[in-house]
Amino acid sequence: MTSFERDVLEGLTAKSKRLYSKYFYDDEGSHIFQEIMEMPEYYLTNAELEILKEQPVQITDACNFQDRFSIVELGTGDGAKTKELLRSIVKRDIPVNYLPVDISKRAMELLEEDLNKELPELEIHPLVGDYFHVLEALDLGDKPALFLFLGSNIGNSEAADAVELLKHFGDFMRPGDKMLVGIDLKKNPFTILNAYNDKQGITRRFNMNLLKRINRELGANFDLDKFDFYPFYDAFNGDVQSSLVSLEDQVVDIPAIDKSIHFAKNELIYTELSKKYSLEEVEEMAEKCGFEFQQHFLDSRSYFVDSLWVKK
Repeated sequence: MTSFERDVLEGLTAKSKRLYSKYFYDDEGSHIFQEIMEMPEYYLTNAELEILKEQPVQITDACNFQDRFSIVELGTGDGAKTKELLRSIVKRDIPVNYLPVDISKRAMELLEEDLNKELPELEIHPLVGDYFHVLEALDLGDKPALFLFLGSNIGNSEAADAVELLKHFGDFMRPGDKMLVGIDLKKNPFTILNAYNDKQGITRRFNMNLLKRINRELGANFDLDKFDFYPFYDAFNGDVQSSLVSLEDQVVDIPAIDKSIHFAKNELIYTELSKKYSLEEVEEMAEKCGFEFQQHFLDSRSYFVDSLWVKK
């Protein structure tokens, strides 16, 4: 049984049904997410891009590395935002090694090709694989490092899990190393909800594509007309919870896992958490994770923060 089959089986037979958001990103899902990032309502990408485009000198100077250092980026993707930081560093003739880490070999090949053309002076060493497998084999010598965990990826974990994840990253860092963490901030509740419930229905299509993927890869017979998308934002704790809702009492057959799954009318399938934080909560999280908070870098609307921490 594949990990996808096992997770679908366990998730849909649980008392509270769920599907893991990591499975959103098949080819079609990745394409839809590109559409999401271009939506006017989806402020996250542009807010962080603004930070890295307008404040790269301030970020680099705050790191205060005196000689060559490494930038290790966890979950790089296409690297479009990070390129703004790298461009500034190269322009200032600061010696740096860039080590982007991503599970997608193709993404790393494209990024390396792009950066070799745009920033030929940059030393780039792409690393393909799971974060921790890559970090366990990583040798940075005696030079300091700036670790990047951007894109509000930390928001996809419950607060306690986020702390454990960042602690684990810290296990591979030395005292004095820095980490720049991208975190979406609490703000007007309607601004946040609209980013996950756009009028064009793109986010709905993104979630529904997960059912299409189960149909295609596991031979299931989900009828997409019998499900809908439901996002909910709790402005008090900062949780955006995304779910799919069954519109009627129904049974879905999934041959690959030899299961028929019953869905009650109005039953939910939990798909994703997107957690928002206050600046105070970000600083508290740094302390819990074994870091010392150093500086916040905010976009012009204070929607998003890239927060710089120092490993104790």
